[in-house]
Amino acid sequence: MKKRLIAETIGTFGLVFCGTGAMVINDFTGGVVTHPGVAITFGLIVMGMIYAFGDISGCHINPAVTIGFAYAKKFPWKEVPAYITVQLIGAFLASALLWYLFPTSETLGATLPAIAHIKVFILEVLLTFLLMVVIINVSTGSKEIGPTAGIAIGGIVLLEAMFAGPITGASMNPARSIAPAIMSGNVEGLWIYIFAPILGCFLAVVSCQLVKDDNCC
Repeated sequence: MKKRLIAETIGTFGLVFCGTGAMVINDFTGGVVTHPGVAITFGLIVMGMIYAFGDISGCHINPAVTIGFAYAKKFPWKEVPAYITVQLIGAFLASALLWYLFPTSETLGATLPAIAHIKVFILEVLLTFLLMVVIINVSTGSKEIGPTAGIAIGGIVLLEAMFAGPITGASMNPARSIAPAIMSGNVEGLWIYIFAPILGCFLAVVSCQLVKDDNCC
């Protein structure tokens, strides 16, 4: 258990540091990274962390995914609090380091709604739904399976960040949103990025149960 928790901490740290770091550096350099660059960064760091830690902890690096796996009976509920705790620790460590490196950043890569909150909520539910549909079909919950799992999951993160990032921030991950929001003081609409991903994961599990054989999800 200890090794799995350390893996989740490092994995979430890597996701938040590289992903939101790309956003911070893009602002700092006047757009050198570009929006596609930010989306690619998110996709690649997710893929990399899955290949690094997928066989250790499952590399959830996302509280909503952990809850979704537990709901799907692919992960024990009793381990959910510990996983979420270390995911948040990893995220806050990453945001704290970015704050130290770039103290003039106003957002630290926080996800901020660009349209009405209810519309952003709907988008984030759908984005997370699609992400979890992919995740739950290429993993067991405790371990990622197959050589293409990282590519599939990283690819869907990249895709969704590419088209939805400018509107919602394409969070799909409460830890990824909570840490930079609190560290930078940008908590507007934070509730969206906590509850929408969880709902999206629940819906993905339900849809999986409807289309696959019994006990597949």
